[in-house]
Amino acid sequence: MSLNLIMLGPPGAGKGTQAERFARTRGIPKISTGDILREAVHSHTPLGARAKAVMDRGELVSDDIMIGIVAERLNRPDARSGFVLDGFPRTVPQAVALDGIMAVRDPLIVVDIVVPQAELVRRLASRMICDDCGANGAPGEIVCRRCGGKLVQRTDDNEAVVLERLRVYNTSTKPLVDFYRARPTFRSVNGAQPAEVVASDLAAAIEAARNGGGSVSGGRR
Repeated sequence: MSLNLIMLGPPGAGKGTQAERFARTRGIPKISTGDILREAVHSHTPLGARAKAVMDRGELVSDDIMIGIVAERLNRPDARSGFVLDGFPRTVPQAVALDGIMAVRDPLIVVDIVVPQAELVRRLASRMICDDCGANGAPGEIVCRRCGGKLVQRTDDNEAVVLERLRVYNTSTKPLVDFYRARPTFRSVNGAQPAEVVASDLAAAIEAARNGGGSVSGGRR
């Protein structure tokens, strides 16, 4: 049985870090929409060319282009035994399209990383990212662990902008939780814990979902 995982959570919840860690330990690809979009553009695929034209106009890439790029990536051989999706789906229409893509594959496991808003604001306001590859860095670090680039603070990581980003998330992306919540493979994890504890709770939640066990929400402090 393949392990097909969607990681949900607001900005600052740590889903990207946890997704990368989990994918590495399980030997399956972490598929980030930002990464595969850049790859499609650089590879000059037909969908990549369409995406580049849209982005060059300063517009958002449409659902149909993004869905096509994701479908192409999930059809590669390295994703046959499973994958971790980070950043997709972002909307209910994208989730419906993903269900269609997954119709002949093993079920999706969906994990929502839950963090209180005050903690999200604190994290985002102090977050450092790599100026070269965009990876997140830990507070106090100045060199990217992934590529060795310089870590800088995002210009839009101030409290007012952070609150607006969280408002947009709650409006457009949080409905995904309602879309998936009734599924037996949906779980939530308390993300307001040390990263090691979140990783442990995440692994337990995923195994429970795979085995049809009870809900694991993660409550340790």
